[in-house]
Amino acid sequence: MEFTKIKETCLYVQDLERTTTFYAQVLGLPVIGEVAGRHVFFRVGSSVLLCFNAQKTSSSKDLPPHFGEGQLHLAFECEAAQYQGWKEKLQQANIPIEHEQRWPHDRKSCYFRDPDQHLLEIVVPGIWEK
Repeated sequence: MEFTKIKETCLYVQDLERTTTFYAQVLGLPVIGEVAGRHVFFRVGSSVLLCFNAQKTSSSKDLPPHFGEGQLHLAFECEAAQYQGWKEKLQQANIPIEHEQRWPHDRKSCYFRDPDQHLLEIVVPGIWEK
């Protein structure tokens, strides 16, 4: 048996409205679920990004509590031909690129922060492939 992918991942955020503005309006991710003050969920290709208000979800009774803190990291993959366009979109939105990395086989990625200071990365295909 083996897993086929990570279906969802989550970040813990302070301000869901600010988070929704960043991920939906700046990055263009569709909102697929939302409970005011508790969480907002976004579609990312075939995966889902869950953003929880940690304070609200730490005492959940319906599901195991979802909470955490600290600056987390996740990477979004885009087609190599769209990589430069994503960098330009970030720059136009006044989102600083902290670092650009060149990986083996001419692969690239760039790092930037969301409003909660989570470290986000845009990568091109092939970075983790065998």
